[in-house]
Amino acid sequence: MSNLAPYAANDEESRGRRYAEPKPAYRSEFQRDRDRIVHSTAFRRLVYKTQVFVNHEGDLYRTRLTHSLEVAQIARTIARAMRLNEELSEAICLAHDVGHTPFGHAGQDALNECMRDLGGFEHNLQSLRVVDELEEHYAEFAGLNLSFECREGILKHCSVANAQALGAVGERFIKRQQPGLEAQLANFADEIAYNNHDVDDGIRAGLITVEQLYSVPIFAHFHDQVRALYPDLGGRRLVYEIVRRMINLLVTDLINASKARIQAAGVKTIDDVRLHATPLIGFSEETHAFNRQLKVFLRDRVYKHYKVQRMTAKARRVLAELFDAFFNDTGLMPDEHRTVAESGEARQGKPGRARAVADYIAGMTDRYAILEHRRLFDPSERT
Repeated sequence: MSNLAPYAANDEESRGRRYAEPKPAYRSEFQRDRDRIVHSTAFRRLVYKTQVFVNHEGDLYRTRLTHSLEVAQIARTIARAMRLNEELSEAICLAHDVGHTPFGHAGQDALNECMRDLGGFEHNLQSLRVVDELEEHYAEFAGLNLSFECREGILKHCSVANAQALGAVGERFIKRQQPGLEAQLANFADEIAYNNHDVDDGIRAGLITVEQLYSVPIFAHFHDQVRALYPDLGGRRLVYEIVRRMINLLVTDLINASKARIQAAGVKTIDDVRLHATPLIGFSEETHAFNRQLKVFLRDRVYKHYKVQRMTAKARRVLAELFDAFFNDTGLMPDEHRTVAESGEARQGKPGRARAVADYIAGMTDRYAILEHRRLFDPSERT
């Protein structure tokens, strides 16, 4: 791609795949990554995995799939404006949640608690595990065999202990280096998307009101701007006009602040980016403060709302009970998962069995987890 900045990821200079493959004839390497992600089973399941609201509570709330699409579109805008690799940015964003459990972060926390003494559970690591090992499509390798750069972007966080088992893709956590700029911008695209769509979904769910949001400076600023332009506007259209302006401010500021930071750092190559002491993608100080205020509001008024807390408690209980049942009797799982659990236990003992159980549960959609729980614990439910 001739228009790329010299410090952008270039598929011609990629660090390659775990298993060598012939170069694609009509696509770039990162296009191939994106296409494999879109056609994966884990990606399709995201349509029935939720962000904050459980899937059966309504059809209009964001799911992990719609969230991933929104993140990818924001990332492409940022990448194009900064002459970074759009295709890689999009692929990272589409794949970043494929390892997420049912019931959002509540499900992740529940599985991590179940796995506390058995290797733990973290959805970034699980996303990498999905694309490296769990997807079953190709004759010559397990997983999707994505490029190093895409895998690097998927793995946002990782402990040093876990990084030591991941080979090259885990080295930056050991050496305290940075990922490429496409991976860095994907993190911010994710944050921009979920903060703003949680405003929209929170209002739609009746958890928060426009009047309450007026206490958030960035929302109040654009609320006044929209009302000045359209005095009679209200309801969904008012909210949308405010949210789209907030997203535009955050994206524009991120581009401008990051460009200035890159120029000041004097980086010339992607290796310079990785060796830089701190990340180069980020908001200006003023916009960072605005964004932080919005995050605090959402934490206090949405995520801690009693209705969300009730859902969280139910989700934790469902996944904890599923884990205990399957771990204590792997014969309760479908044959293919039972076989994997027995094989894992033969190699690694209880942690191997637990990992297979966690893989099975993490791959469930919200509705399937609820159904499996009923099958196991409701005597009137058919098995």
